Amino acid sequence: MSDCIFCKIANKEIDSNLIYEDESVVAFSDINPQAPTHILVVPKKHIGSINDFQEVDKDLAAHILVDVVPKLVKDLKIDESGYRVVINTGEEGGQTVPHLHVHLLGGRKMTWPPG
Repeated sequence: MSDCIFCKIANKEIDSNLIYEDESVVAFSDINPQAPTHILVVPKKHIGSINDFQEVDKDLAAHILVDVVPKLVKDLKIDESGYRVVINTGEEGGQTVPHLHVHLLGGRKMTWPPG
């Protein structure tokens, strides 16, 4: 999508300090961090929200949760202390960019309820 900021970051049209990249995903620090560690994991393919996942995207979803997040939490050294993985969906769910993204938060004690 031509006007999507996350598509532009994934396509390297906008500078970003990528901390991870592979053929299907990029990860970078959130510009408005809510924890000492706040990383966004973003598929390169434009998917508006979790509601827009299709059957063909099952491998992408598994890749993010089974491969990418575990690698990042180990690299960031928050795998043992604990972390939170969040996918906001829709306006009332807190989604502010209409491109699916996974928030990875850590480095502090998380409280519940979150907001």
